[in-house]
Amino acid sequence: MSKNLGYLSGRKGLENNLFEELGLRARATGTPDVADIEQLRAEFLMGAANVYGTISFYDFLREENRGKKIYVCNGSSCLTAGTQPALAEQISGIFKTEEIGEMCCLGRCHENSAFHYDGKNYSGMAGASLTEIVAGKKEGQDHYDVTAVGAAVLTAPYPGLEEYYSVLSDCLKKDASQLLDVLKTSGLRGRGGAGFPMSFKLASCRDTPGEVRFIVCNADEGDPGAYSDRYIMEQRPHALLLGMLLAGYMAGASWGVLYIRAEYPESVHIISEAIDELDKAGLTGDNILGSGFSYRFKVIKAQGAYICGEETALLSSIEGQRPEVRVRPPFPTQQGLFNKPTVVNNVETLACLPFIMKYGGSEFASIGTQKSTGTKLMSLDGFFRKPGICEVDMGTPLRDVLEGTGGGFRVPVKALHIGGPLGGLVPVGRIGDLTVDFESFATNGFLLGHASVVCIPETMPLIEYLKHLFKFTAHESCGKCFPCRLGSTRGYEMLAKATDSEYKIERKLMDDLLETMEAGSLCALGGGLPLPVKNALHYFEDELKDYFR
Repeated sequence: MSKNLGYLSGRKGLENNLFEELGLRARATGTPDVADIEQLRAEFLMGAANVYGTISFYDFLREENRGKKIYVCNGSSCLTAGTQPALAEQISGIFKTEEIGEMCCLGRCHENSAFHYDGKNYSGMAGASLTEIVAGKKEGQDHYDVTAVGAAVLTAPYPGLEEYYSVLSDCLKKDASQLLDVLKTSGLRGRGGAGFPMSFKLASCRDTPGEVRFIVCNADEGDPGAYSDRYIMEQRPHALLLGMLLAGYMAGASWGVLYIRAEYPESVHIISEAIDELDKAGLTGDNILGSGFSYRFKVIKAQGAYICGEETALLSSIEGQRPEVRVRPPFPTQQGLFNKPTVVNNVETLACLPFIMKYGGSEFASIGTQKSTGTKLMSLDGFFRKPGICEVDMGTPLRDVLEGTGGGFRVPVKALHIGGPLGGLVPVGRIGDLTVDFESFATNGFLLGHASVVCIPETMPLIEYLKHLFKFTAHESCGKCFPCRLGSTRGYEMLAKATDSEYKIERKLMDDLLETMEAGSLCALGGGLPLPVKNALHYFEDELKDYFR
């Protein structure tokens, strides 16, 4: 059925998009009205159940969002920082309970106390000025350190439009196959967590017959604790856009779609302005620079669903469907958006392309390690003395980043959750064993992922953090496969019962649950959650033993 709905949605293409229309209709009240739903259903020839299934899934479209005026961040970093109870109390002094919602995560992990009001994000000491913010007298700007240790691939200064896009002019004079060879030489692997070679994706898409192909930027990978994508979109937007143009030329695509988190309103605005700048400079549209290459951008604002960080769920979302994970094969490069050949890559991966095409694949490959080439952005949270974004060469000792660039911890910390909610839980005693690359983390039983770092202080019970992970997964599950849908809920129930009563968890039951989720889930949401739980049970057995039989 979803395949047929993809064709149906594709009738109107991207310029008249059902998912985008649902978001626009929800803008005034927080959810589309029945009359709007009926009108859109008839216009797009979708069944009532299909449209309702879509609306009821997203945090910012569903009926429960009606009347919400302000949102408190409930992400992992703000949780471990312990800032949100006091913030919620400040907010409740001005707003009614039914006007207060939650968002996860706002990417303000460097200073926490994060909330969203009237289309803008705030954090740090902003809560103390809430009255002025509501009155429109104060903006929500934030600041964090950006450091490069080694090569500056993504943090290099932006030289201006004409100079920066000269690489596009040079590349358009070459055959796409030449550029694919350069990319293959670079060894660039996906920075969103999977680490899949990008050149293979682009070549597969180009070799698949089709009149229309798409490059989709996955800017919805909302791993709590990670704000490196936000950094690129807001401070280096043209690195991403040029990367998408280059990827489009190599894959033979005519559209670049940016699916950006609703939780990043500033990113949506800045990227849209940068696209306008390209339009005026003649760097988008038909026959760009007289090359015969035509390419257009489309920005789609997401509506609050972590599962859309999974590439096939994201594609279903753009089509106006419920964002359920698709069974593969076929892979998106053969049958993706509207069932057309599609390449999906995350922000950081695409933003590496301008450097590679300017300086060559060998230059990029000379940075980092043999299998993990180039650099990696890391997000350091508010527990560091110097929080912010750090760009490091792959293979850099983790300790050098945390104690050198990050300045060490402000308070005693017992574990680091690296790579998002599905990443490994690294005890501080293992920091010295790791280097920042895919192989080091995998060999040691962890996951580099987005390379975000969420610190768990010694004062926080680890059982509470594990409850948070299970609850997060249960809320964000697309529901298509039962190991994730039921397993996450049962895991949370067991942990909650063990903390609220005399109940002791049978260890074999927990192990069986984790094995079922890991082996049977369709995607990394259910399949990845067991990793940090297993790490916790292994490294913090003494702390957790009282909750198990």
